Amino acid sequence: MISEISITAKYLRISPSKVQKVASLIQGKSYKDAVQTLESLPSKISYKVWKVLKEVIANAKHNYFLDKENLIISKVYVNRGPILKRIQARAKGKAYRIEKKFSHLTISVKSV
Repeated sequence: MISEISITAKYLRISPSKVQKVASLIQGKSYKDAVQTLESLPSKISYKVWKVLKEVIANAKHNYFLDKENLIISKVYVNRGPILKRIQARAKGKAYRIEKKFSHLTISVKSV
């Protein structure tokens, strides 16, 4: 019996702190509750988290023949990805540094 099934979405173009706010809301919930939570959120990242959750559920169903009603989201990790550094020109010859942050999202599910 498989203990956990996990999947990682890498290089999401949003900062890890914003992803963590959404990821903490679904940890420990069942699939149905997590989907309802994600659909009610107005944030941009909730759609990407929903896609990753849908993918890990599809893997569990296809590869391990598990029913999605019996799955619980056991762990949700958000890791920092690379940072693109850019420069924005400002007045009087100055330049401001812009950091475009990426994040990696890992979702693990287990059967009850």
